[in-house]
Amino acid sequence: MPEESNKKDKQFQINSEEREKLLLVYVNPEAEEDAYAEAELEGLVDAAGGEPVGQIRQRIERPYKAAYIGSGKVGEVAAMAAELGADAVVFDCELSGIHIKNLEEQIKLRVLDRTQLILDIFANRARTREGMLQVELAQYTYRLPRLMSVYTKFERQRGGIGMRGPGETKLESDRRMVRDRIARLKREIDVVKQHRTLQREGRRDQPYPVVAIVGYTSAGKSTLMNRLAQTDLLADAMPFATLDPTTRLVDLPDGYRFFLSDTVGFIRNLPTLLVAAFRATLEELLYADLLMHVVDVSNPEWEMQVEAVLQTVSGIGGDDIPVLTVFNKIDAAEDPQGVRRLALEHPDAVAISALTGEGIQDLLAMVRRLVSDRLSIVKVLVPYSETNLVERAYDFGRVLKKEYRDDGIYLEAEVVAEHRGKLEAYAVKER
Repeated sequence: MPEESNKKDKQFQINSEEREKLLLVYVNPEAEEDAYAEAELEGLVDAAGGEPVGQIRQRIERPYKAAYIGSGKVGEVAAMAAELGADAVVFDCELSGIHIKNLEEQIKLRVLDRTQLILDIFANRARTREGMLQVELAQYTYRLPRLMSVYTKFERQRGGIGMRGPGETKLESDRRMVRDRIARLKREIDVVKQHRTLQREGRRDQPYPVVAIVGYTSAGKSTLMNRLAQTDLLADAMPFATLDPTTRLVDLPDGYRFFLSDTVGFIRNLPTLLVAAFRATLEELLYADLLMHVVDVSNPEWEMQVEAVLQTVSGIGGDDIPVLTVFNKIDAAEDPQGVRRLALEHPDAVAISALTGEGIQDLLAMVRRLVSDRLSIVKVLVPYSETNLVERAYDFGRVLKKEYRDDGIYLEAEVVAEHRGKLEAYAVKER
């Protein structure tokens, strides 16, 4: 059962080296086909290293108790999988342990659901210890309620010296081990969270606002981060190319600076267990002065993606944070002029191409406008006996003007509100 290791859990693994052949099963309550959902699942399979070899659909109003889909459709899936030489079957929904067990018994192949597929991608993308811990927590959280389906008999039991009766069943033992591992992972993540808090407090002591990039997966967030912060983050069209958050200080030509954070991409119906496991990472958004919502306007379903992102942000408590909507990829949009007009109709929106650089200056000007509330201009005459306050103005603000006068040092500076402090005692009217 559970091994305390950061290695990828085989239960969630797709053999990407050999590109497993996967049959995709779409379950849709609507009569019409959902072309976008189907394309998105194919993208997830590709990101996990699999190869879609076929697809099958069933329209149902509610899941069947035994195998989620009807028995006739199960037989159809089994026949098609055998005909196509599929190595496994992937369902575009979340299956219970009983569903998976019954499906595997009848199809004679490994069965994965959409959540397992996303977990597999996350496991491949995690690079930091924090990311690995959060992925492992999500995996064990997924597994715990599905342990019952692993066992069909209870004769496999563990007894011990001095124990009365048959002892602890294998199921009970495994449940206990998984719960213990989950508890340990949560403790380790709490330690990482404390470290994040210290880092965040250190940034708040700086005179620079914090801007967090959010958006649907593959919207171009990392490309924009690279453009603004001159970084070399992996910018991949694959889902969840960025999993571990990154924060950089952006310097503008006029001396203005702000912190910019890249975050994990969101997706339609993001599994709640992933949101819970990655809460320590996602909560970084709550401390931002501004959310930069990157939207891929070249995607015909971008409006649905916007709604999915806003729902996720709302779910973690970020409703009150100002949002700058960034219509990205206008170089690839079907109607770029229409997108530009749409941006002009909304005061907190801008149309850009992170790839070509179009609209970037407009974006930066809008960032300055939206986060200016955190900075205020002070005009002070500091006595020569208090020159440490001049240093404070440089440390916690941006000095716009400095003059040496007979009675002290005159400063005009943009200073973070919480660090105005003693400077205000020497405030003077503009000369």
